[in-house]
Amino acid sequence: MTERNEALVIGAGVAGLTTAVCLAERGFTVRVVAEHAPRQTTSAVAGAIIGGPAIADETEAEAKFAPTAITRPWHQASLAEFAALAKQPDSGVRLTRGRLVNRQAAGGHEWAAHLPGYAPCGEEESGGFPVAFRVELPIVDMPVYLEYLASRVTAAGGSVEVGVVDSLEAAAAEAPLVVNCTGVGARALADDPKVFPVRGQHVIVENPGIDEFFFEQNPGPNSTSYFPHGRRLVCGGTAEREVWSMEPDPARTEEILARCIAVEPRIAGAAVTGVEVGLRASRPRTRLEVEPVGSARVIHNYGHGGIAVGLSWGCAQDVLRLALGGATAEVVS
Repeated sequence: MTERNEALVIGAGVAGLTTAVCLAERGFTVRVVAEHAPRQTTSAVAGAIIGGPAIADETEAEAKFAPTAITRPWHQASLAEFAALAKQPDSGVRLTRGRLVNRQAAGGHEWAAHLPGYAPCGEEESGGFPVAFRVELPIVDMPVYLEYLASRVTAAGGSVEVGVVDSLEAAAAEAPLVVNCTGVGARALADDPKVFPVRGQHVIVENPGIDEFFFEQNPGPNSTSYFPHGRRLVCGGTAEREVWSMEPDPARTEEILARCIAVEPRIAGAAVTGVEVGLRASRPRTRLEVEPVGSARVIHNYGHGGIAVGLSWGCAQDVLRLALGGATAEVVS
């Protein structure tokens, strides 16, 4: 016999753990079960930067996953949470100055002038991009941040464990509320053929003293970025659609380093300490909706593409509203 406030969250990436925090801190008894521990999830290898193009009126990257009228509130809610988390030294989140760049000079970037610390870059600071400006935004050291989220779940009386959930029916037999945050795993678990991977690869180097981020906004198979997290620098990146391989590609490693070195020559002398690969869970539209399974309610929260971190708090707060019986924007196609 289960208590009505019991919740089973499937998945320990940023979507699953953030959802678990929202539920647990609102009084649900939460159990997180995931095939991989938080530090082994795709979320652990994200960059990750919050805000910027994600809160523009319209961006190509955002429009791929959900209508802007819905994603903008998710982004804005998340940005507010991350700005607050940046004041907590153990969260892995900090406000950092850096450059946002775009290889397309046309297309309207007026929205950027409203970002904190906005200042256009001169030609010598542009990294060779026709559009470049400095801003101050939260960046997230994801391994640290995921452990921080897990600690909040357990502090609120929940648990995080490694295990396999064979089916939504099996999950529904364990708890009256199930939240499906399985990322690319939802293709099989939710029998959703619309889910597909977008493979990303990052190269980790010893930080040669860089304290600003660099982020190229353009969607596409290759982009240039680096994010300083203490002694390590995360360099990216790639976006390979429908590629399932988790093996690092040496050719991609060299390409990533070459692009980053072209912007920041100090990276050329930095020792490579690791190469990380993750499969972003993509879908024509983010799926956030309720589905009855047996006597339980299953809330799906997956298909965020490469913007899962930036959507995480907004989506989790909508999951909580649904769990409490409220109405919210539902995105499914």
